[in-house]
Amino acid sequence: MFDLYSEILLDHYRLPRNKGRLEHPTITVEGVNPLCGDELTFDLEFDGDRLKKVAFTGKGCAISMASASMLTEILQGKTTAEVEVWIANFREFIREGHAPQGVDMGDMTALSGISKLPVRVKCATLPWTTIEEGLHRYLGK
Repeated sequence: MFDLYSEILLDHYRLPRNKGRLEHPTITVEGVNPLCGDELTFDLEFDGDRLKKVAFTGKGCAISMASASMLTEILQGKTTAEVEVWIANFREFIREGHAPQGVDMGDMTALSGISKLPVRVKCATLPWTTIEEGLHRYLGK
């Protein structure tokens, strides 16, 4: 099972989904993890209450890049309320090492062992905290 998860993580790292820039983003938000040098920039395009498109650029370790790739697949097309729920689900998932009851984490399951590696938790959560900042800016929080 670990090999399967590793392959999923490496696939998202080597062939990241939605990597690049959006032509007309509503919000651009940057996140940095100074401990390991991960740097991410997300372009978010909202259509009313929906995150219509999300793309990212940046550099970093396999965990942060794979997490960013997976995030874009999960969140694209979701409402702002659904994005907030996914952020909370991801935090619980990383903290506990397993998905919240009844939640299918999809490819994110490949990050389930991160909770056992506290130094790597920031790598996995950087994309999510960066997206949360952009969402809060958009919602005026």
